[in-house]
Amino acid sequence: MANRSRALVWTGIGLCVAGAVGLVVGGALDVDAADPWASVAGAAAGLLGLAVTLYALLGPARTPAPAPTSSVTASGNRSVAAGGGIGSVSTGDGTSAAPPPTMPTSPSRPANGPVTASGERSVAAGGDIGSVSTGDA
Repeated sequence: MANRSRALVWTGIGLCVAGAVGLVVGGALDVDAADPWASVAGAAAGLLGLAVTLYALLGPARTPAPAPTSSVTASGNRSVAAGGGIGSVSTGDGTSAAPPPTMPTSPSRPANGPVTASGERSVAAGGDIGSVSTGDA
């Protein structure tokens, strides 16, 4: 696909250069004759731009990159597991986990392997964990 895109870009550049040279030569030889050529060149450029835009919007669908494979399992009573980051979580009775004073500003990447929280009130994350409370109040 990269070779096809590169070919389209170079074709567009070549057409622009050829059109510019043609208009300069036409203008140097006869200004009155260059006017209709400029109109035709402008119309052709507009149609070519429309065609390229429609191709980019409606052309063949691009396949997104496959997501990292991971399995996320929370099997214990009141357990929590997340493939990415966890801001705050509370598994106890009458408790709350306040967000920490500073959380990472960039999103954490999903785990590339399994994430398992298998014990009672256990917490597991494939990314950052901000604040956790697992006890009762």
